[in-house]
Amino acid sequence: MEKRVTCFIPFSDRESLDQTIATLKLSGVADKIFVVAQENQQVESTDKEVRIVVADGFTSTSAVKKIAGLADTEYTVIYTKAFPLDLSRFAIQRMIQICDDCNAGMVYSDYYENKNGQMSAHPVIDYQEGSLRDDFNFGSLVLYRTSALKDAAADMNEDFRFAALYDLRLKVSQKSSLVHVQEILYTEIEPDMRKTGEKQFDYVDPRNRAVQIEMEKACTDHLKKIGGWLKPVFKEIVFDSDKYEYDASVIIPVRNRAKTVGDAISSVLSQKSRYKFNLIIVDNFSTDGTTDIIRSFAAKDERVVHIIPERKDLGIGGCWNEGIFSDKCGKFAIQLDSDDLYIDDTVITRVVDAFYDQQCAMVVGSYKMVNFDLQDIPPGLIDHKEWTPDNGRNNALRINGLGAPRAFYVPVLRTIRIPNVSYGEDYAVGLAISRNYQIGRIYEPLYLCRRWEDNSDAALDVVKANTHNYYKDKIRTTELLARKQLISKVENN
Repeated sequence: MEKRVTCFIPFSDRESLDQTIATLKLSGVADKIFVVAQENQQVESTDKEVRIVVADGFTSTSAVKKIAGLADTEYTVIYTKAFPLDLSRFAIQRMIQICDDCNAGMVYSDYYENKNGQMSAHPVIDYQEGSLRDDFNFGSLVLYRTSALKDAAADMNEDFRFAALYDLRLKVSQKSSLVHVQEILYTEIEPDMRKTGEKQFDYVDPRNRAVQIEMEKACTDHLKKIGGWLKPVFKEIVFDSDKYEYDASVIIPVRNRAKTVGDAISSVLSQKSRYKFNLIIVDNFSTDGTTDIIRSFAAKDERVVHIIPERKDLGIGGCWNEGIFSDKCGKFAIQLDSDDLYIDDTVITRVVDAFYDQQCAMVVGSYKMVNFDLQDIPPGLIDHKEWTPDNGRNNALRINGLGAPRAFYVPVLRTIRIPNVSYGEDYAVGLAISRNYQIGRIYEPLYLCRRWEDNSDAALDVVKANTHNYYKDKIRTTELLARKQLISKVENN
């Protein structure tokens, strides 16, 4: 069989290397196999088909450029994990076939995941223009058309330590398609046993800050290349002079949170502020006693507005729309989840002050991660310091959220409205607002984010997680297209 593929794998322990090398050789299409190691890693090979490449690290620009220089076959396979790979029969041939049929620049597939000896299917999702997350899951095995890889590597001008593979696929995507083969073609070992709710904050962990800075640089360069980068020029915000009964409304959508909603309500009602405020709770047909708890508060305090919608097809976003279009809604709407509570009695004042001080249409705060008993848990403070006034709205297309608590200037929010979904609705409206308006930031913690087993995102299965990620990618795709149109219109005027 014709050998048409050059393979690159990271340095790892001897046993893992041997197993991965063996499965690549058994494929029958591996022309050469390269192990990418750092200078301080001792690895030798007596196998004439296995060669050693020394670079700054597998995710470095130096490694990618060396890979591009050494690849001399029509296709290049890159395996990214330091754990054994097990290819299914004809896996690489199938990737080549799809690559040829689609004239793709890169091909990836579904896979089996081995967790502690337990095998389970792990489907991945289709790539789209808005799939700008640096943690997009391609699986650990990808096949590049070597010409596309070489062109992209030649265009890599930043010297990255962590972001080179991200930079590579962004640059490949500028000229070629990235194609998902919806078939299970290999098995990889997954050592990360954490639930989805424990993984989702990795990107804002302060320990990963250096990685995030590089990822932002790569994404910013990509957006500039494709005509999707917005200059730091914003519409002036003029706060409506119309009279509102309340300066601010805290809005809590809730369904079946009897264990926590009382704490959330109390934290709002205990606020001390020179601004007149109320609390709008949109009770989405709770059945666990939540409704009675809300009624007990409303009976004692006229600031509590208890809304039970007429419609039964509302997600969290739909419930938010019920709140912001209520005639009881104030000039500014401030978010609080029914699991969480404000950190002290100054939050409403600090948020409303931020609107006036920073002249913005939306304010995003910071929060502390706590367990059900309100004890601090890692990673602690989530402040989204990757947001900068000059580039925040561009970098927002790379990350999976904008932070919390969120607050909105209601007249602007009413013109955009919130998607009637229960995941990503806040991200969608935040991106839409940031397209035209500055977003204000408060980097001190404003609320306690309570993580417990009943959080809606605590332990998602792979299908549900994929659904969420695909929807957020779709949001990004839509927003990116809108921004391209806006930029083109400005440039042509």
